[in-house]
Amino acid sequence: MTDIDATAMRSDLCGRLGPDDAGRAVTVCGWVDRRREHSEHLAFIDLRDHTGVLQCVVDGARDLRSEYVVSIAGTVRLRPEGTANPALSTGEIELHDCSVEVLSASEPPPFPLDERTDVDETLRLRHRYIDLRKPRMQRNLRARAAVNRAIRRAMDAQGFVEVETPMLIASTPEGARDFVVPSRKEPGSFYALPQSPQIFKQLTMVGGVDRYYQIARCLRDEDLRADRQFEFSQLDVEASFVERDDVLGFVTKAVAEATVEVTGRDPGNFRRITWHDAMERFGSDKPDTRFGMELVELTPIFADTQARVFQAPCVKGICLVGGAEALARSRVDELVAACQRWGAKGLAWMRVVNSPDSIGSALDGGVAKFLSSAEAAAVIGALDARPGDMVFLVADERRLVRHVLGLLRLELGRPPVNDGSFNYLWVVDFPLFEALTAEGDPIPSHHPFTMPHDDDLWKLMSADGPPAGEELLDIRSQAYDLVLNGWELGSGSVRIHRRDVQQRIFEVLGIAPDEAQQRFGFLLDAFRYGAPPHAGFAVGLDRLAALLVGEENIREVIAFPKTQSGADPLTEAPSPIADAHLQELGLRVVPPA
Repeated sequence: MTDIDATAMRSDLCGRLGPDDAGRAVTVCGWVDRRREHSEHLAFIDLRDHTGVLQCVVDGARDLRSEYVVSIAGTVRLRPEGTANPALSTGEIELHDCSVEVLSASEPPPFPLDERTDVDETLRLRHRYIDLRKPRMQRNLRARAAVNRAIRRAMDAQGFVEVETPMLIASTPEGARDFVVPSRKEPGSFYALPQSPQIFKQLTMVGGVDRYYQIARCLRDEDLRADRQFEFSQLDVEASFVERDDVLGFVTKAVAEATVEVTGRDPGNFRRITWHDAMERFGSDKPDTRFGMELVELTPIFADTQARVFQAPCVKGICLVGGAEALARSRVDELVAACQRWGAKGLAWMRVVNSPDSIGSALDGGVAKFLSSAEAAAVIGALDARPGDMVFLVADERRLVRHVLGLLRLELGRPPVNDGSFNYLWVVDFPLFEALTAEGDPIPSHHPFTMPHDDDLWKLMSADGPPAGEELLDIRSQAYDLVLNGWELGSGSVRIHRRDVQQRIFEVLGIAPDEAQQRFGFLLDAFRYGAPPHAGFAVGLDRLAALLVGEENIREVIAFPKTQSGADPLTEAPSPIADAHLQELGLRVVPPA
């Protein structure tokens, strides 16, 4: 044990003792993990702290129950021959000649701390202080701390300055609902809690900070999922006089160092793919590239088809190797129903079999009877299918085809989160606008301060005016996302620093000058006083930590998370507040309808 680990109450940590310590007198502290009676006057106590479990041989009858907090002093010795426990890191040794001091008694815990026991999540979170004692949670929280430590080290080494931004701000439109805080000083007015430090980190660039970073707490009032909580932490980065590749380099270094810190493994190259290629090949802007089963373009094959099911603007397909035998008909029916829920009219499926003349392969079952022999052969060739495989085709508008097949691909082939691989992927060249509203107005893919792609800027800034309608969706932006194993870790962009470009973007979005000044005035005003070219990024640290330790839900790397419904069983939040407090804030609660 290092000097930094030693305290006045203990000389060593349980899990750090080993055969080399035999003969040493030590004092350890922790929780009683298990007690085993050996005789009337002898008991074995498994003592647990955050480093592991140590067996202590205790003479004399003592009332030591599960989760009692104790201090045990004794001498380390090798276990008798044949009694070593290879399942424990301390399994070759034990503590004997023990004296025990009870530091704190414990009632029986509401659930066992055995990792193999399945416990209701609400019960776990209601008694989170007990749940956190589990080795899994101890490992996860320390891995989370290691991520932060490595990131700070990497950002400092690259010349970034850590700057804290405010938690009480004005409400700004950033895509999700704000959490708001009433002002006691200004009744009827509210602060908002930051969804991100976006505007403030851009203001630090105007302020000449040059390279800013922060491990920022952010809050968004949106529906919770496995990878989403109301409160979350992110690495926030902004830098001046840089281009896209500079930012990608900064973030790659920080995330790679965090990966090595937690896993001990170099993640290798962070590959790049354009948004367009990601959508065409994987049907997703956050593709999981740990497995193949890519979407294959089949539209030209059916250009003159007589099969009505394939008379559509776009036809794509995927091939499930070995699917003909692996998928029962009932499972195929489930997949068809799933595709219909995702928006498709249906799902065309066919098995690949040996052709009757034993030359090549053929398609059988499903819609195979509607295809000509030439179409069937072309589909088999395009999908590189073999007998025993199963092919799935979707025909419809291109956006819908990509979306449905992208989800089906994950349903059929996605590996488990904890498979031990880390496939980092930069997705670049996002469209500037992701869709049009019913009124025909464009919707920004990221936010309205994203600089258009250099090669497309002229389209937007044309003296004849910007394009309209669907043509707007072809304009690319200088936005980029970082993806890990199909999870979006974060996003960023080169920001607009030119006033004329920003005004044109507002014009295209239908935001009048007075409205823009009202909503974004403090940023636009700052840009009047010399804004350097700048770009930034934000990495979701909860998601990164969860993936690095193989968890499927970010709640498992957060000390005190909310449930799926947004409740906190530990403190029973959210909860009403006293009428006197409401009156002081100038608020009145309207009864629910």
